[in-house]
Amino acid sequence: MGIGVSLLLIAVGAVLAFAVHVTGNGFNIHTIGIILLVVGAIGALLSMMFWSSWGGVGGTRRETIIEDRR
Repeated sequence: MGIGVSLLLIAVGAVLAFAVHVTGNGFNIHTIGIILLVVGAIGALLSMMFWSSWGGVGGTRRETIIEDRR
């Protein structure tokens, strides 16, 4: 999961947990919001931990030296 998806989960979870006021039977929307917040936070932490190992768009450049053997 990338950092963008993690931030999206955090945002949706925050809206469901803190901004939506719904009463109903079956499931609690606030609990789903908290779960999304936690999953998004864990995903963001993992993305940041592995960020340095990712080469990015070009990665690292390696030059090979061709030896002239005559």
